[in-house]
Amino acid sequence: MKEYYHTLVIGSGCAGYNAADNLHNLGVTDIAVVTEGREMGTSRNTGSDKQTYYKLTLAGEEPDSVYDMARTLFDGGAVHGDTVLIEAACSVKCFMKLVHLGLPFPTNPYGAYIGYKTDHDPRQRATSCGPLTSRFMTEALEREVIKKGVPILDSAQVVKLLTENGRVYGLVYYRAGEGFTTLYAQNIILATGGPAGIYADTVFPASQTGGTGLALAAGAKACNLQEWQYGLASVDFRWNVSGTYQQVLPRYISVDALGNEYEFLNEYYSTAAEAYDRVFLKGYQWPFDSRKTEGSSRIDLLVSKEINERGRTVYMDFRRNPSGLRFDGLSREAYEYLRKSDALLGTPVERLAKMNPKAIELYKNNGIDLYREPLKIAVCAQHCNGGIAVDANWETNIRGLYAAGEAAGTFGVYRPGGSALNSAMVGSMRAAEHIAKCAASAKGGNVPSARSFGSLKAHFGEFPPSAGASVFPAVSFATEANFAKKHKDLQERMSQFAAYNRDINEMQKLYDQCRERLENYFTQMTVANETDVPALFKCYDLLVTQTAVLSAILFSAREWSSHGGAVVKDAPIKENDFKHVIITYNGESRFEPVKPLPVCDDWFERDWNV
Repeated sequence: MKEYYHTLVIGSGCAGYNAADNLHNLGVTDIAVVTEGREMGTSRNTGSDKQTYYKLTLAGEEPDSVYDMARTLFDGGAVHGDTVLIEAACSVKCFMKLVHLGLPFPTNPYGAYIGYKTDHDPRQRATSCGPLTSRFMTEALEREVIKKGVPILDSAQVVKLLTENGRVYGLVYYRAGEGFTTLYAQNIILATGGPAGIYADTVFPASQTGGTGLALAAGAKACNLQEWQYGLASVDFRWNVSGTYQQVLPRYISVDALGNEYEFLNEYYSTAAEAYDRVFLKGYQWPFDSRKTEGSSRIDLLVSKEINERGRTVYMDFRRNPSGLRFDGLSREAYEYLRKSDALLGTPVERLAKMNPKAIELYKNNGIDLYREPLKIAVCAQHCNGGIAVDANWETNIRGLYAAGEAAGTFGVYRPGGSALNSAMVGSMRAAEHIAKCAASAKGGNVPSARSFGSLKAHFGEFPPSAGASVFPAVSFATEANFAKKHKDLQERMSQFAAYNRDINEMQKLYDQCRERLENYFTQMTVANETDVPALFKCYDLLVTQTAVLSAILFSAREWSSHGGAVVKDAPIKENDFKHVIITYNGESRFEPVKPLPVCDDWFERDWNV
């Protein structure tokens, strides 16, 4: 089996495949994609009513420019000017690549790519192929990678990044039946998605857990791990209930242990119209926003109250209209939206069928018939706006280690909906371009030899190890594994105290517990047999991440109070200019000033021949 590569890509979503495809196109062909599961991950398995791709405006009369888009991204707060300018400048290039790969983004009769307004978007830059946009992107990019003959090492769970003197030089992965394998590479692109497995209440697909801990454990700095998006989602089938799911005005109900049903929103609003104007706005304002707790985000808080304080189960019911609903009593915005959509119809599901039949089909294909049953929901973690800190080439502080997609910390407090897909494409392209520019032999002097494994021996033993129980000299075998139960408890407490509703005292207890568990993980955690080992290392990765996230959340709660996608218990919203990012390194967090938007001294006659 091949042991040395010029570049390895970890992850098989949009960012991973786009990185591999761009590398190959740029002549760096000694590469491979390493993935825990080709069919796993957020890109392939998630979406919303019409999953958004955010780019420069390409239709209509409203003026737009690269700097206008960059300013929108920058004004979201706590982001670096150079990365957002790159994301704006390269958005059309990356969008058109997807167009040329066959993605069916809609156009008007004249060929212009029409758009719509998404959350935190002052223009109409958003577009969509429907609820499965990122899946279409993944499949199209995967076809290109397979066509080029790039090896895809499937069912290979990376458990360690190898570094020496501030440089990456390889990785170790585990595969069932084979044990551990070491691969050496001059460059590694981490495209493992967000750290989805740190919360219990999450809309991330069950197959997505993330690999942020790999980079953190290797000494990479993190950026803005405190910034998350939380929002309403279905939980039996994990999916965002944004957009038209809200704009058709479903009935919100909660059910107690005895089966009694309550239209609980009516308890908190003076009129039905007031309640359902707020529900309508959830379509545009899906992420929980601490600034809107008396507006649309109050819906999230009331859902949470029904679940966590009253012990009820909450549903969105599309079969019947909410009591007291009258179209002529709605706000002008809500009424005109439904009227222009020809959706002033009898029931929520009829309105949904008129405006977005694919939204109904999606749930039907996953065992839920919105014509016959209500949709169970909760407030869930949906996207990490932070991640591993990167520079303008999406390279981390560890030379040769890059991060792209949601694994990279290029988002701030507020980001326009759909900008994550653009960032995945742009960041992975930039990483590939930088690697190609600096290309050297995969076996050159920059790659350390297979000699010192340092701290690896303390936890894992030599790699690759021999077969049998000696494979895991630092792992304790017992009649029953204990690590999964302990991790589940941490997930539940993260959701309870460190999500959109943050409690400093409880988070401090959690942080201290995570630090202590991390120090003794491989001596205190037990496995029953070798089949438990992949999950043991996955939980270790998530524990590393949880510790770092709690450090950042505690720091931001004390310094920035309630802001963005979270409220801090007994803490008001303070005015912040968000001219800093929060860097987390070795479990400690600090402020770092944001880089301003660059001022470009462009001159074609001087620069065109460079």
